[in-house]
Amino acid sequence: MKLSEKAAREQLAMGTVTVVGALSNGSTETKASALVMGLGNIVHKQVAKGLVFLAVELAYLWFMMTNGLHNLAMLPSLGTAQQEEIWNEELQVYLYTKGDQSILILLFGIATILVTFVFLWFWSETVKSAYRTELTVQAGKKVNTFKEDLATLLDEYLHRLLMTPPLFFITALTILPLIFMICMAFTNYSRIDNHLVLFDWVGLKNFATLFDGSSVLGGTFWRVLAWTLVWAFFATFSNYFFGMVLAILINRKTTRAKGFWRFCFVISCAVPMFVSLLIMRTMLQPEGAVNVLLRNLGFLEAGASLPFFTNATWARITVIVINIWVGVPYTLLQLTGVLQNIPDDLYEAADVDGATPVQQFFKITLPYMFYVTTPYLIATFTGNVNNFNVIYLLSGGDPVTNLASTAGDTDLLVTWLYKLTIDKQYYNIGAVVGILTFVILAVGSLLTYRNSKSYKEEGGF
Repeated sequence: MKLSEKAAREQLAMGTVTVVGALSNGSTETKASALVMGLGNIVHKQVAKGLVFLAVELAYLWFMMTNGLHNLAMLPSLGTAQQEEIWNEELQVYLYTKGDQSILILLFGIATILVTFVFLWFWSETVKSAYRTELTVQAGKKVNTFKEDLATLLDEYLHRLLMTPPLFFITALTILPLIFMICMAFTNYSRIDNHLVLFDWVGLKNFATLFDGSSVLGGTFWRVLAWTLVWAFFATFSNYFFGMVLAILINRKTTRAKGFWRFCFVISCAVPMFVSLLIMRTMLQPEGAVNVLLRNLGFLEAGASLPFFTNATWARITVIVINIWVGVPYTLLQLTGVLQNIPDDLYEAADVDGATPVQQFFKITLPYMFYVTTPYLIATFTGNVNNFNVIYLLSGGDPVTNLASTAGDTDLLVTWLYKLTIDKQYYNIGAVVGILTFVILAVGSLLTYRNSKSYKEEGGF
């Protein structure tokens, strides 16, 4: 149905060009652009632009004919051909057939699906471009040349040009590996039964195994999850509490040499954290500097040592205390900035009303700090759930009190995931742990933030 010049102008002005509108109201060449990309542009003398669209379509069809259809066809089975050993009489050696590799089949299949989605988006843009060109002609306006389109791309649509490379790398380096990892959770890709070359889809079996508290992996998961949440809570709020106390004491009007005291606590930030953690790990070993010093001072008997990393309770307390030592300086810097931005008028009004320092702290300082730092607390809690460095460099997850378990008593979900994948090669279970960690953190963070005053009363202070 051909539109009038006025109707075409109005539709162009409103920017309501859609694929549905193009296929229902467009001309024959516009509708044909859904099959032969760029045809509508070529008919309306945008030859170069139309040929670019056609080249993309031909490239996609070539890819699908040569590799894409095979990748999609292999995706449901993930391969069936085993590697075979064949004796060669002529050469007197064993030859090996290549066989299928499920991991490559899965990767190429997911990549093909992503390429198809990108192509479908590009297809819709070409159909809309053909219809937009048709409306331009019907409205009696000049159709842009290829050179003018390039100039528009560098001016009006510069944001699209600049965002294309980042989107490409995000898709290739973030979205593709993420989907690949999620899919891995629904397979039996692991060292169990030698499923490292050929593996199959198993549905929700891995999730059922992990949620089964009676199994070794299930029991380990619930134990590690409980300790991870306990660790994250104490690691977050102990740092916050001690950092707040130090910030308040240093920020008092009566405190002299504020810069010096801040320097004393913050100087530890100049040393890389992994260096500090490795030094502390060495010092707290049974024959480390701390135990040797305690023996020399007579606090320990000869040959005795404090079980910093050999007893489960001691190890858990030790990692929390050392995390306070390495984390408080950063919290001190954060909260110092918050304290310095609390309006003095509030305290002056409280003094006039006869409020005591304790009342001022609980009615002004603490509410203001919580209001401002709620997102920081949520981010810190999330970071502590995934705090690989502190646990792995200090205790390595030790001690291991259950030899049948794949995790130690100080292992977090993230360090257990590392051991499952790198040490044990249980890639499917590791993928499930990664998914569950993400779900727990995402849901917990969103619910906490949406129920906080920072979200509900934005701008309240």
